Amino acid sequence: MTTLGYALLGLLAREPLSGYDLARQLKHPVGFFWPARHSQIYPELAALEAAGLVTHEVVEQPDRPDKKVYAITEQGQTVVREWVTSPMDVPSVRDELVLRTYCLWLAEPDKLRALFQEHAARHAAQLAEYEGYEHECREHAPEALHDTWSPLFAKYATLRRGISYEREYLEWCNWVLSCITAQDTDG
Repeated sequence: MTTLGYALLGLLAREPLSGYDLARQLKHPVGFFWPARHSQIYPELAALEAAGLVTHEVVEQPDRPDKKVYAITEQGQTVVREWVTSPMDVPSVRDELVLRTYCLWLAEPDKLRALFQEHAARHAAQLAEYEGYEHECREHAPEALHDTWSPLFAKYATLRRGISYEREYLEWCNWVLSCITAQDTDG
């Protein structure tokens, strides 16, 4: 099964959802750490249904086409439960900015400064968005954030990882910028 399939099962383990709702949740919050294209979702749902891991129910909607609402089966729950704790490889990191940094000594300082300022701004914006979600989690159900078996705790734990990542990346961008600036003013 694909990782997207497991992601869909993880979302459906929380609640039954339509394909549209799954796509929306795959954009935010899951897309922050595991992006997927909308065009991948329906074929994956069909494969999950063929494997007996999800079922669907057709829901009539006035003034709109009927929609399918998917739910995870008991077998799907078992599969995703086993996947969560199964062994996995350490993910490889492919970060083009880090690769470019490896060659930064070849760049013009002004262009390099602009590149790092742009990335620092992007990571600062993403950090602010994550911190906004963190605030919502704390306001919505603070007690669930301490219940390790709650879906909200799981969301919060992944959010905390995103916050740490963005903070560190922003700090690193700013450090490189300060080094460039210090070198530029010394020379």
